[in-house]
Amino acid sequence: MFLFFSCSNNSVFIENGYCIENINVIDSEKGLQENMTIIVSEDKIIRVEKSSEIQLSNKNKIIDGKNKFIIPGLWDSHVHFAFEENLASSMFNLFIAYGVTSVRDTGGEFDFVNHWKNISNNNPNIYPRVKIAGPLIDGKYNVYDGNSVFFPPLSIKTTTVSETEKRVKELIDNGVDFLKAYEMLTPEQFKKIIEIAKEHGLKVTGHIPLSMDAISVSNIGINSIEHLRNLEMSSTANTEELLNIRRIALENKDKILGSTLRRNLHKSQRISSINKIDSVQLKKVFEILAKNETWQIPTLILYKGWAYKLYEDSEWKNTFDYLPLEIKEKWNYQIASAPKTDNTDRKIFSNWGKSMTGLMNKSGIKFMAGTDTPIGFQTPGYSLHKELEMLVESGLTNSEALESATSNPSKYFNMDDKLGYIKEGQIADLVILNDNPLKNISNTRKIHAVIKNGNYINKKSIDSLLTSIN
Repeated sequence: MFLFFSCSNNSVFIENGYCIENINVIDSEKGLQENMTIIVSEDKIIRVEKSSEIQLSNKNKIIDGKNKFIIPGLWDSHVHFAFEENLASSMFNLFIAYGVTSVRDTGGEFDFVNHWKNISNNNPNIYPRVKIAGPLIDGKYNVYDGNSVFFPPLSIKTTTVSETEKRVKELIDNGVDFLKAYEMLTPEQFKKIIEIAKEHGLKVTGHIPLSMDAISVSNIGINSIEHLRNLEMSSTANTEELLNIRRIALENKDKILGSTLRRNLHKSQRISSINKIDSVQLKKVFEILAKNETWQIPTLILYKGWAYKLYEDSEWKNTFDYLPLEIKEKWNYQIASAPKTDNTDRKIFSNWGKSMTGLMNKSGIKFMAGTDTPIGFQTPGYSLHKELEMLVESGLTNSEALESATSNPSKYFNMDDKLGYIKEGQIADLVILNDNPLKNISNTRKIHAVIKNGNYINKKSIDSLLTSIN
């Protein structure tokens, strides 16, 4: 517990603020700075200085940060408020309790996700910042069409380039923060999305459309790729042959559901591509991704959780106690009802994704940490810390993993002049830790306090956020 104390000798006095003294500061710009004083006033950091070089008035509210570590507020760059609609109202408290002060919602019906963005905007001191893409922009045979519980209506169907253009402009007019292109788009539709986004200064993320390959998608201008999705199909010696097969199948003469068509193509090409990765072709792909600054959000914990049933582990399942009772019971039932057989293909894909993340990092490709919560029984907030651990396991340094969840998302949204670092003028979104995450990335879980928009949320209040959900 922090102690509040007074200093002798007047010097610096901050009205409407507080000082954190003798704390160890970690951000991606300056690394570790020991024994620092941070002064917060209203919603901003107004001073960061060596504690030995600043004398504080005893009139200040002073927090003793000795032996503590402070990092910028964390981002989860891949979440879905609309996937479990009955969980959405609880996600804010969960994120804040786990130090996640900003999130990037990567697909959901516009009015629904915009509702949560508005609530966040109206309550910036207690809720995480929310950036939204609105619905996935998909093609004629859209995947998330609402035909089953596994494919809720997260996407919009666009059958022609002109329809794609119309729907994209509607989303932009409604105020989305970025766009998400999906797998069943034609190359022409995809190009139109990128063209319009560039005109409006918006980023585009998404999956590599099945009608395209990674190199062409990157060259046209996608800014980031989620889940490494369909990257493997672009990394074999017979990439062109596989692409031609997909394009014929995508004509969909039998008019099957988009979700079924996508599943069939994944089943026929995903694992076989992983087994036939060509090092020369893979190097070409990586070089283009690095050159074009096509960032990756690999969601490694999603795939490992599925493949190895990590959601059955006691630590993971214990976090279900923080969920609304109906969600907890639903998830436990679904886990108990899941097939007990090993899913070899999922393990192959999970292991491949981990390997690719390490190789991409060595190639200079940048990452943002995202989880796909609440998909895969991932408790919001908790899952982000598991993803950071996975990124380190894949080969990122602890510092690089922190960067993927702090400064990189801020850069992505052109907010790095005001968010993602610990320096003067930045928004005071911060997390105070009991131990050093540069020594062990799991220490990001040892949260002592969270600061949101300057509002100091102590451990007692954090615990109450978790226990008040039910």
